[in-house]
Amino acid sequence: MRTVDTREVRLYSPLVPAIVAICTAAEGEDVEIIMNDIPAFNDAKEYLAEQGIGFREIYDGETMILQFRR
Repeated sequence: MRTVDTREVRLYSPLVPAIVAICTAAEGEDVEIIMNDIPAFNDAKEYLAEQGIGFREIYDGETMILQFRR
């Protein structure tokens, strides 16, 4: 499983590494994206839904996790 943790991203939107992970994942690869930015998290969910990629949402305090298989 590829894990991308965007919680420490400060120089640009945490959505950037999330979208890179989504777009570069190999067919059948499991991906986990860890975020703490609500607008970026919602945008990532919207993008996955638009691409027809099912995902799982996990909430742990201020941390949000998206898991999906490409």
